[in-house]
Amino acid sequence: MGIFPKKLTRKLADREASNALRSLGEKEEKTDFYSNDYLGFARHAAIHTWASQLVAEANTTLNGATGSRLLSGNHNLYLRLEEYLDRYYGQPSLIFNSGYDANTGFFSSVPQRGDVVLYDELAHASIRDGIRMGLAKSYKFEHNDLQDLRSQILMARKRSNTLENGAVKEDHEIYVVTESVFSMDGDSPDLEEMSKLCSELNCRLVVDEAHAIGVCGENARGTAGAGKMQNDVFARILTFGKGMGAHGAAVIGPAELRLFLLNYARSFIYTTALPPHSVATVLASYHFMDSPEGQKKQWELKENIRYFREQLQDLSIAGLFIPSNSAIHCCLLPGNDRVKAVAAELQLGGFDVRPILSPTVPGGQERLRFCLHSYNTFKEIKEVLRKLATSIADHE
Repeated sequence: MGIFPKKLTRKLADREASNALRSLGEKEEKTDFYSNDYLGFARHAAIHTWASQLVAEANTTLNGATGSRLLSGNHNLYLRLEEYLDRYYGQPSLIFNSGYDANTGFFSSVPQRGDVVLYDELAHASIRDGIRMGLAKSYKFEHNDLQDLRSQILMARKRSNTLENGAVKEDHEIYVVTESVFSMDGDSPDLEEMSKLCSELNCRLVVDEAHAIGVCGENARGTAGAGKMQNDVFARILTFGKGMGAHGAAVIGPAELRLFLLNYARSFIYTTALPPHSVATVLASYHFMDSPEGQKKQWELKENIRYFREQLQDLSIAGLFIPSNSAIHCCLLPGNDRVKAVAAELQLGGFDVRPILSPTVPGGQERLRFCLHSYNTFKEIKEVLRKLATSIADHE
């Protein structure tokens, strides 16, 4: 059995032949246009110090949680953070180890047999994986297309409500799933209209806010909790490893949802909990975000987003980019070879911009993904886009 399986060897060879084979590399000190640390919180000394103080105040010297939250891992900092999040978002919360765990836990347990999940065709892999693990039927709708969503809801309602004998099944649920900012495109749905549609047609709206927390919405709290919309959103999935610069995630929703997930979400039940310092870092990041310095970081990020969009127009390359008001901006350069070549030239120039290859995105939609941060300067933005424009022209 010492020979690696031939099927797996062929799959690796296929990846290499299409110039899409993934590998791990060392982090290099280049200008950061690729990380998810939008506000710079992951590298902020004050947050690190504050988190360490919170651990000391909790009177714990544990390096790890020692078990799942249902056994020995439910340390006091978990309770403090969830109480804070409950007040901050106005609904109960349950913390998971990661955004991937939150999505797989939610979608594998909440939609039941006979229910239907309608998800945006560009939904994150963790959402799709969770749906596959569950018992509900699922169908995708066209990206950010409310008309197609309406049609899919009506078809799903007809399919799920009518049994073979013609009787109507009243308790079949339809869950509509989207993201407030899409990770590979940087664009956003019209959440207000989507929530109205779900309310009108009696569906439960679920919003992944991974790339919106700390970036979008009032006080950077995300976009799905604004005004009346909060009452129309069944659940929100928040991750702390992006704008908050920490680790972990939370599901926000009704108290009954929290209790259900605690009892049925396998990715919550059967895993060791986050260690005290990780939870303390999330709590420190939220406190920092509401401070004057944290609000300044939010303003700096918004200014950089504005300036980036302005430079795209000035350099006449806006047409290559997917329209976005978020921190994520994607330049479409079809072909793995081409997009990798342009990325390599930007990296040689000192700018860390990463190519997104197929099959991560569909063939023909390969792109460079620019992530903007509060700590990027106008000079860096102008220079990287000028180099991009030149490189694109050289690789026509």
